[in-house]
Amino acid sequence: MAVQIAASRKIGSFNGQQRLNLYSPMEAFLISTGIVALAEMGDKTQLLSLVLAARFRKPWPIVLGILVATLANHGLAGAVGSWVTTVLGPDVLRWVLGASFIAMAVWMLIPDQLDDEDGDSAPRMGVFLTTVVAFFLAEMGDKTQIATVMLAAQYQAWFAVVAGTTLGMMLANAPVVWLGDAITQRVPLRLVHLVSAGIFAVLGVIALSGWGA
Repeated sequence: MAVQIAASRKIGSFNGQQRLNLYSPMEAFLISTGIVALAEMGDKTQLLSLVLAARFRKPWPIVLGILVATLANHGLAGAVGSWVTTVLGPDVLRWVLGASFIAMAVWMLIPDQLDDEDGDSAPRMGVFLTTVVAFFLAEMGDKTQIATVMLAAQYQAWFAVVAGTTLGMMLANAPVVWLGDAITQRVPLRLVHLVSAGIFAVLGVIALSGWGA
């Protein structure tokens, strides 16, 4: 009897993990790219990109700094998301992810502001290192970092998720560095935020319902 119970629990755990691994790496990559690119529009890190571009007027080191900072930050966030799946059972993880995605949907509707202290100070570490440090710190606890944690936990594909979120960040930030305020003035940020909130809400409902199980 004890052997049967243990076997049943093992099969249940396996089925739960199998349910969470129904997504392909390409799906994880594409969804991560799209949702982070949308979430980044009007976000404080995009505003930081605009400030850095206007202040230093050296787009290449700024873009490279954003890339390095994003890879480091989202790499850590993805690792946290992957680790969470080893700690929480599949049913608990489903509820945590569902609630988190819905909370993100609400958060997306709250506009961001950038604290621009010491705005006129010259970079002490050079444009590249200044961008890396500033962007990494600004991304801590930001919407897109939290989204990376949740996406990594949802899809259990660390590389695909981090690659997707990094590409999404670059798609949203690189044009701002090159084109400046002109691009942000042409994009209806309220509509973008509503679409992003809708996507997060749908992901939350899917996670809570266990769709595809």
